[in-house]
Amino acid sequence: MRTSTGGRIGQYVALLAYLVFLAFPFLWLVSTAFKPARELGSLHPTWIPEDPTLDNFRQAFDEQPLLRAAGNSLLAALGAALIAVLIATPLAYVMARHRTRLAKAATGWVVVSQAFPLVLVIIPLFLVLKNLRMINSLAGLVLVYVVWALPFALWMLVGYVRAVPVELEEAAAVDGAGRVRTLVSVTAPLLAPGIVATGLFAFITAWNEFFFALVLLKTPEKQTLPVVLTRFIGAEGVADLGPLAAASFLATLPSLVVFAIIQRRITSGMLAGAVKS
Repeated sequence: MRTSTGGRIGQYVALLAYLVFLAFPFLWLVSTAFKPARELGSLHPTWIPEDPTLDNFRQAFDEQPLLRAAGNSLLAALGAALIAVLIATPLAYVMARHRTRLAKAATGWVVVSQAFPLVLVIIPLFLVLKNLRMINSLAGLVLVYVVWALPFALWMLVGYVRAVPVELEEAAAVDGAGRVRTLVSVTAPLLAPGIVATGLFAFITAWNEFFFALVLLKTPEKQTLPVVLTRFIGAEGVADLGPLAAASFLATLPSLVVFAIIQRRITSGMLAGAVKS
């Protein structure tokens, strides 16, 4: 009993330490965003601003077109998430239900492709987009985001499809439903939590992505929010810390808000699918 209690206490301590480790950068970012310039240059920084101010936010919007960049990021992220889910859902169904050698090879390739570094794939992608005349366009960036998110989206959805009992589809077939009708009316509703989670992953990945957007978008009017944030760092590498923290704080809000809205639905959907009435 003592060993079990000690083990649980150790787990709670480790979990608390991990949460503090994850929360520290965000809390420091929020604190910095509301500090005036006098406190940012202090030799004795504090967690809570002594004289909170919104000057950093006003300066950030005055210096850079954050709203336009956020709109570009939103279009790219929503487009990539929607297209990735529409492509990955039927492909994941085929890979999960038809376990042929080709399907196993495709699953293995999906896992291996996640190990490719960005630098390795950017040159082929750049050449392909150049031939398609989609360089310096949000449509080309969305295409790249879909290609990059699709392997992991497939890997996620294959697991969700395999968790759906085959007997439900067999019962639908006995009632006269075809493959497409079974997928739409029986399997897809049960996959809703997985589809939402996959779409959220694709959205957050595209929203936070920096390297592809930096290489493929050259016109300032088309650049996304992560690229615009780099403009708060001068040529000598000195960061305009207050406005940078304020703009970075605003850039993290959409991901947090989207997850807060749908996380309860994801959890409730998973629990509902785990119990038969």
